[in-house]
Amino acid sequence: MTTYGSHNPHPLSRMKTELVWEGKYDEYGNRRPVHLPKSPLPLQRIETIDEPRDREKARQPGLFDEAAFRQSAHRDDWRNMLIWGDNKLVMAALLEQFRGQIDLIYIDPPFDIGADFTMNVQIGDEGESLKKEQSILEAVAYRDTWGRGTDSYLHMMYERLMLMRDLLSDRGSIYVHCDWRVNSYLRLLLDEIFGKDNFINEVIWRYGKMSNTVRRFPRNHDNILLYSKSSDYIFSPIKEIDSEYKERFSRYLKDNKIYFKDVKSSNDKLIILT
Repeated sequence: MTTYGSHNPHPLSRMKTELVWEGKYDEYGNRRPVHLPKSPLPLQRIETIDEPRDREKARQPGLFDEAAFRQSAHRDDWRNMLIWGDNKLVMAALLEQFRGQIDLIYIDPPFDIGADFTMNVQIGDEGESLKKEQSILEAVAYRDTWGRGTDSYLHMMYERLMLMRDLLSDRGSIYVHCDWRVNSYLRLLLDEIFGKDNFINEVIWRYGKMSNTVRRFPRNHDNILLYSKSSDYIFSPIKEIDSEYKERFSRYLKDNKIYFKDVKSSNDKLIILT
């Protein structure tokens, strides 16, 4: 029987404060590495964005086929990539060319809400809605990817955030969109991956009405966590609204929404900011 004391301290007595989930460490207490495919995923570009497709010369060059890309690219060499697939595999493929070169990442990951993808979709401005049922594909994807509870969700997020950190440049930053279900978990996860000192902001995105009809205050905001890779990050301050804009639009509140009325328009047009 092992005896613990000053000469043989228990391993738990030396643990630092951290978020631990099933699968973070192996049976020997070693941190599990992020498993990536042995060779980059062969990605293909369907067509160049922001340029009419030449149907006579249309083909699918490899995503990293630089010569083929330059032949079909926009004149100013502007690059846009719209990639469909598992983001873990996609990022593993992007690392080969873009490691340490991305200045900004914004993600809106699942909120660990359970295997229920039903939602009410708003139709028009009359308040009508249509109930969207979850598909078989959504249910299977949830079960296979992170359907084993919060542990599997955190491990899924940890692997992908590690890849994003590797993609970011030294001056890069990442915005992580979440809500009350997982914001506390993700905050600790981001602290561990990017460092507490690289936390910049928690942005609150408020939506919906303020009135409450149940025995609690309304849950009417999401959280956007902003982290940087280093202290020397890029940040562009929000500019003040110029005086001409302020003179043209009058601001008022209606139905718990902010409206801006164009005072110079005879049509009484409204601009709604929610």
